[in-house]
Amino acid sequence: MLMRKVPGFVPASPWGLRLPQKFLFLLFLSGLFTLCFGALFLLPNSSRLKRFFLAPRTQQPGLEVVPEVPGHPLAGEQESPPNPAPAAPAPGEEDPSSLASPRRRKGWTRRTQPTRPREEATAARSSAGGRAEAPQEGSLPFSFDFNAFRSRLRHPVLGTRTRGSEEPQSLVQTQREKIKEMMQFAWQSYKRYAMGKNELQPLTKDGYQGNMFGGLSGATVIDSLDTLYLMELKEEFQEAKAWVEENFHLNVSGEASLFEVNIRYIGGLLSAFYLTGEEVFRMKAIKLGEKLLPAFNTPTGIPKGVVNFKSGSNRSWGWTTTGSSSILAEFGSLHLEFLHLSELSGNQVFAEKVRHIRKFLRKIDKPFGLYPNFISPVSGNWIQHHVSVGGLGDSFYEYLIKSWLMSAKTDTEAKDMYYEALTAIETHLVNVSPGGLTYIAEWRGGNLDHKMGHLACFSGGMIALGAEDAEEDKRAHYRELAAQITKTCHESYDRSDTKLGPEAFWFNSGKEAVATQLSESYYILRPEVVESYMYLWRQTHNPIYREWGWEVVMALEKYCRTEAGFAGIQDVYSSIPNHDNKQQTFFLAETLKYLYLLFSEDDMLSLEDWVFNTEAHPLPVNHSDSAGRVGANSDPSSLPP
Repeated sequence: MLMRKVPGFVPASPWGLRLPQKFLFLLFLSGLFTLCFGALFLLPNSSRLKRFFLAPRTQQPGLEVVPEVPGHPLAGEQESPPNPAPAAPAPGEEDPSSLASPRRRKGWTRRTQPTRPREEATAARSSAGGRAEAPQEGSLPFSFDFNAFRSRLRHPVLGTRTRGSEEPQSLVQTQREKIKEMMQFAWQSYKRYAMGKNELQPLTKDGYQGNMFGGLSGATVIDSLDTLYLMELKEEFQEAKAWVEENFHLNVSGEASLFEVNIRYIGGLLSAFYLTGEEVFRMKAIKLGEKLLPAFNTPTGIPKGVVNFKSGSNRSWGWTTTGSSSILAEFGSLHLEFLHLSELSGNQVFAEKVRHIRKFLRKIDKPFGLYPNFISPVSGNWIQHHVSVGGLGDSFYEYLIKSWLMSAKTDTEAKDMYYEALTAIETHLVNVSPGGLTYIAEWRGGNLDHKMGHLACFSGGMIALGAEDAEEDKRAHYRELAAQITKTCHESYDRSDTKLGPEAFWFNSGKEAVATQLSESYYILRPEVVESYMYLWRQTHNPIYREWGWEVVMALEKYCRTEAGFAGIQDVYSSIPNHDNKQQTFFLAETLKYLYLLFSEDDMLSLEDWVFNTEAHPLPVNHSDSAGRVGANSDPSSLPP
């Protein structure tokens, strides 16, 4: 039955209330409900009531949300909300696209953009002793327990020498303090005239940037971090750390050397993290490692030497044979750092890249068991049969024996490849001069160049380092071979007017251990000879190695020290130095570090706990398969040095 609309007629409600009364009644009920519901959120923290009334957060793909279960190890970590998504990066800050995959935080989604320098500094100060989160999407949370890592070290990082003793300083302590003063002078000069630039030019008192690092700055800062820490130059170390936090930017767009960025920047950042637990060093190392990965985009997986940080393209050095070759020392000197990048990120892509290189080289045919210096990253064939234990080949052999040692002597593939290569080198390259000097020649398709480069002088220390694990009947032989090669390198120093060695020296035409032309007579603050002194000292404790090392210290002071830093000299056979206007980063990273260790106790950066990359950055031996991944909080500031 339809009801007509009659003016003035108001139908009654089913409850016997007219509409105005019903409206007032509903208004009262809604107010009461709102008051009661809102009171729940005015009570003290009541997460259970909130969770009852509020819908659960939506879980996004690859992001894990941990429920708040009493007793759960992550309970209580979700009380603080995540940081809001940041705005677009300002000039000088990292590009969000530089990360290969998003990161996440336990219980909360985490921004996919990398933190900016100040945020990284805050993260470093507030991190739980270097607890690292994996950059891999969809994997379980990754953490690195810095306390557990430090507890596995067999010796204190800085050794057990007595500090602050009232006893008179011994001669060796005085010598060590002198080397420390040289480091302090080199750093202060750099800071005053070139802070943030890659290298100091001490003659013109300014900085040099160069184009080898793709636009990255501060190579001297990164290379100096662990040396400053080792020498307990605390104020200077804090200056370097602050620069990394505030000014070391990765949003660069130039072309960079894969090898140089790896050994200097990544090596320096990794060692700084392992020495201090400061999170900023770990994060920067991983991000920079990701920027190097495009170099491996080749048909063989052998990386090219140059990577473009902007486009992600790669190329070979134009000066190499045919302009399309990869260099043995460059692609063969990534293994140590890339394994540690995987350890600290949980991202196995780094380890997979270098393990593929190893397996490729293991299978390829080698002339007489020797490794030529050039290979095509496209075809996988050797290009020219030029073999050198000096430049172009050197650190490939070094990384084989050090991979064995870094693995706590479990990487048998590296061990086998090293001793096989050493046997071939001794068979085909090692010679003894008429004057009784043992040297390693260079091989060109069966013909020998009877010269030895300064870079090859690291090999005395390498052979000494590997002697212990050789077959028992060869151990004494390798120790003697190491000593003889190191003696030859000392002769190249001793036969110059400055007592510093030339870039290359020959054994022909009645001349031995001397350069034969001016273009090979320069010295650029190189470390390889004192590196071998350090290893031979630790193995034998023969005082001759400290005597030879002190000769180098005095020569550096006399001929290489300038008003504003140290510089190389252009002719070691002239007692009137002509400087080259460059304080090389490796002088602070390697030369001064190895000299300091030569005059220190053996338990300082003990060789039981550490291996040095080819830029002398210490990386820890993996004493445990767990590699620190136990997920507990840690506080590096509570640990002894």
